[in-house]
Amino acid sequence: MTTIAFIGVGNMGGPMARNLLKAGHTVRAFDVAANLLHAVADAGAANAASVKDAVADAEVVISMLPAGQHVRSVYLETDGVLANAKPGTLLIDSSTIDMDSARAVHAAAEKAGFPFLDAPVSGGVGGAEAGTLTFMCGGAESSFERAKPILEKMGKRIVLAGGAGAGQAAKICNNMLLAVSMIGTCEAFVLAEKLGLDAQKLFDIASTSSGQCWSLTTYCPVPGPVPTAPSNRDYAGGFATALMLKDLKLAQAAAQSAGATTPLGAEATQLYSLMAAKGHGGLDFSGIIRMLRGAL
Repeated sequence: MTTIAFIGVGNMGGPMARNLLKAGHTVRAFDVAANLLHAVADAGAANAASVKDAVADAEVVISMLPAGQHVRSVYLETDGVLANAKPGTLLIDSSTIDMDSARAVHAAAEKAGFPFLDAPVSGGVGGAEAGTLTFMCGGAESSFERAKPILEKMGKRIVLAGGAGAGQAAKICNNMLLAVSMIGTCEAFVLAEKLGLDAQKLFDIASTSSGQCWSLTTYCPVPGPVPTAPSNRDYAGGFATALMLKDLKLAQAAAQSAGATTPLGAEATQLYSLMAAKGHGGLDFSGIIRMLRGAL
């Protein structure tokens, strides 16, 4: 099986690495947090003392990091991936980061002769644990075909979105749409409450009518209609507001750079910024219904 260096084994990277171990791959893990390394070591990973150590004998490198600055550091610094990986090693960054950083690392990897994919994911911690993530990939088709058998051990849907940076573009466009649709869904339920309409009745009607959307039918922001939604767990777990806000800010930065008009995306960014500023960044993003009710 393949020897894989996995850099960043937190809430998402940890379960992804464990799924690779379950599939029989050899995983060498590195993270700046020792407790996270212990968790994957218990599942069979070998812990590395540094990025350099992790990638030394790897055939594939996968990273899952918080932001563009961390990705640039891990790949571009003298003790990083490009300076220390074996020639021809496949590089996959599954972080959600800014377009400029993604393209800069792509360009540096290409110059150094490494195949590289930006491959952010959708599906949250639950999808990472279940191995049902969606990978949105940007890069050369040859790199994608080489990566696909590896990604299929962690995800259910693997899509080549286009060239360098296309995976990041797909991720931020998708999540901007998700944020906007969730706010609209929450507003509809808040209005229904004010009008005396039962939430289940609204769900039954809207879920089979023109208002149907994922935010309603899979992730309903009121308890009851969709038992698996975070609304039934007091908005714990799921996809944190702070993470949605991060993606919205990335989308707004990309929109400004590209000259795109995204007024609803901008308004969603403001609303989630307010929710986070009130100290609720850890709540699932569907918990914004509480703010719209005036309860936060």
